[in-house]
Amino acid sequence: MKAGHVTVSHVRDLRGVLDREKAAIGVVLSMEPPTRSMREEAADAGSYAGPWGQHYPRLQLLTVGDLLAGRKIDMPDTASMAANVTHRRAPRAPGQEPLF
Repeated sequence: MKAGHVTVSHVRDLRGVLDREKAAIGVVLSMEPPTRSMREEAADAGSYAGPWGQHYPRLQLLTVGDLLAGRKIDMPDTASMAANVTHRRAPRAPGQEPLF
C-alpha cells in the first residue's frame, strides 16, 4: 500500500519482490489511478494459474476508489481451498480446555 505518489518504479519493485519470494499474486493499492506505464509493467508480470486452471493477473493495481466501489483482488476463492492457509493453529495439548 502506498499513500503518496505511486510511480512505475514502485510497480517494478513489487514485481522484483514477487519474483524473489516466488509469490503468486501481488497488489499495489494506491490513492491515485495507475499510469499507462504502470499498467504495462503490471501486465508484463504475467499471470498466476490457479488450482483449477483459472488465470489471474500476477501483479494487480487497485485504488482505494476501486475498493470502495466493490472491486476486489482477482484471486482464487480461498473459502473453498483448504490448502490455501497462511497460518496454522497449533494442535491442542491432551486434556487442555479451550480458551474461548
